[in-house]
Amino acid sequence: MKKFVTHTRFTARKILPLPIFFSVCLLVFPISAQPAGPKLEGKFSDWATYSRIEGNDKICYALIKAKTKSPKSVKHGDIYFMVANWKSGAATEQPSFLAGFPLKPTSAPIAKVGSGTYTLYVSENEAFIENDSDEKRLVRAMKKGAVMRLSAMSKRGTSVSYEFSLSGITAALKKAKAVCR
Repeated sequence: MKKFVTHTRFTARKILPLPIFFSVCLLVFPISAQPAGPKLEGKFSDWATYSRIEGNDKICYALIKAKTKSPKSVKHGDIYFMVANWKSGAATEQPSFLAGFPLKPTSAPIAKVGSGTYTLYVSENEAFIENDSDEKRLVRAMKKGAVMRLSAMSKRGTSVSYEFSLSGITAALKKAKAVCR
């Protein structure tokens, strides 16, 4: 397994998608059937907090499933948004979007909370914020907002959009930080 370099966010981003993907996949299947699946740390209104051991590190994240999916005629699969913390410090409150299909790499997904707009970059079926300051701005907006809207494009060229409730995000993030201390 690759080592994380805590001073280089790029390294954490390149490695983060795979463990998060597996963590979310494990949520779809019964936890009792998984030997080392994610542990539910708490439910907070519409959000939940989970922890999981990956190699020598612990990941703690707040997670929500999309409330609405558009267009209705498309098979979206499971759509999630999460904010992850790594006990090692490789990532702190790192927001990411996880689609149930490959995203178009040349079409940046856009998240909107209130009047704020946040551009993400694509990594297969996930999307991330490029820099630390924008991550922090998005997380602050999520804590103050009621709804986050996200638009993206599938690899096949289908425009999709999602809504995520922000009810419970502050408590879920507080729990994720506490669990990964």
